[in-house]
Formats: sequence, structure tokens, C-alpha cells
Amino acid sequence: MASIVRWTPLDEMVSLHSAMDRLFDESYVRPYRSSANTGNGVAMARLPIDLYETDEELILKARLPGINPEDVEITIDDGDLIIKAELPSDNALDNAKDWSWYRHELYHGAVGRRISLPTLVQSDEIEATFRNGELTLVLPKAEEVKPRSIQVKAVK
Repeated sequence: MASIVRWTPLDEMVSLHSAMDRLFDESYVRPYRSSANTGNGVAMARLPIDLYETDEELILKARLPGINPEDVEITIDDGDLIIKAELPSDNALDNAKDWSWYRHELYHGAVGRRISLPTLVQSDEIEATFRNGELTLVLPKAEEVKPRSIQVKAVK
């Protein structure tokens, strides 16, 4: 015997509302803060990244406009890659108390990311380059996780 379930449109609107909140929380419009990403309890905006892999290495890219390469801190800790930096504030913001703001959307302050790496890497062989505000990390895979081809020998 089939049962009839009453449809309530409000239930679907609430889920749409939640989906929209999630969309805005994960966008550049409103970078969300999370102490879980830093590893030290300091809240910072989440740094968006691209991470992909080849047979030999992992490649990570992150955009850090306005940051000097020497101000970026990169560490490996127990299989996690940690990137931290500080987006500088505009010195003109010191006089902001006399202003009438229309928009104040440019983020300044701590930005970072803690990423669990999907495979073991050779931490002593990592290369970091910084060009035009884009950080690129090349993380060579550990020898034991690289694909290998095994030659089959014929035995008579």
C-alpha cells in the first residue's frame, strides 16, 4: 500500500537558502574565516588554491596579490602543507574614521591554508616560485608512491 507524503514548499526554500549561504561563504566575495585551517588557532581568511598531480609531482598554485615573496610562510607538518601570509592594509585606512564608506570589500589581514596532501612528498625537494603575485609549489612525490613499470623476464 502506498503512502502519501504532504509536500511543503517551505522545506525546499530553506535548503535553497542554505545552499546560497554556502556558495557565498566559499567565494571571493566574502572569504570565510576558519581557525581550523591554520593549525594554531589564529583565524584567517581561507586562501583559494589549485592543486593537481602528475605521475611525478603535485603542483599547487595560489594567488597572493600585493604580497612580497619573502612574506609568505610555507611549512610541511605531518603530511599537511601550510601556507600563511599577511595581506597588507592600505595606509589610507588609518584616516577612515572621517570617511563615509560606500563599499569596504577589499580584504586585508591574515590569509592562509592548511591542506592535507593526497600523497607522500619529498619535503626537502619542494620548489616554490613566485611570479606576478602567483605562488607555485612543485612537490615531488616520494619514490615509494611514484608509478613504476616492471619488466617481465621470460624464463626457459
